[in-house]
Amino acid sequence: GPLRVEFNVPVSLEQIKKDNPNLQPGGRFRPKDCEALQKVAIIIPFRNRDEHLKYWLYYLHPILQRQQLDYGVYVINQDGDEIFNRAKLLNVGYVEALKEYDYECFVFSDVDLIPMDDRNTYKCFSQPRHLSVSMDKFGFRLPYNQYFGGVSSMSKEQYLKINGFPNNYWGWGGEDDDIYNRLASKGMSISRPSGETGKCRMIRHERDKQNDPNPQR
Repeated sequence: GPLRVEFNVPVSLEQIKKDNPNLQPGGRFRPKDCEALQKVAIIIPFRNRDEHLKYWLYYLHPILQRQQLDYGVYVINQDGDEIFNRAKLLNVGYVEALKEYDYECFVFSDVDLIPMDDRNTYKCFSQPRHLSVSMDKFGFRLPYNQYFGGVSSMSKEQYLKINGFPNNYWGWGGEDDDIYNRLASKGMSISRPSGETGKCRMIRHERDKQNDPNPQR
């Protein structure tokens, strides 16, 4: 059900480890007493957001375990100080995760978005799923109908159908609209949870250097 999500008290990796004794090395979890319906890789594009990542791990690991997913978390770090490329990092995460396990579902999540309801299941559906439908940043409303940014999920088949994500979006924005167009061109539509279940909080932050808005977006 609905969760209280706050960012005013810092969290440590030690605390997260202590709170999640059933996690395996590498952020892996598999339910002990049932067969998970899906094997899910969660891919996070990342750079210089250590505090955000701690909050993400602190809130998401307990949620994902309650959802009884067989999952792994992959934080894909962009090194150096070149302009940030979110979609390319997501592609890297997809390829790297499959080297470790036969994942069939991929959740692509920004590091600064935390779900406010654990009924918002981080898994794949018959159509590509947009999970972060009601962000506090947008007044808990969709900014526009085609919006596919923030947190989304795709099965392996859906991802391969659109040939993955575009590698040529440098800077903030644009790539999620391109991905939406790819999905639509292949005859897919976006599924979403209800606005209530799909509520998320964004961790407030200044825009990173080298992640300015993409002028082509």
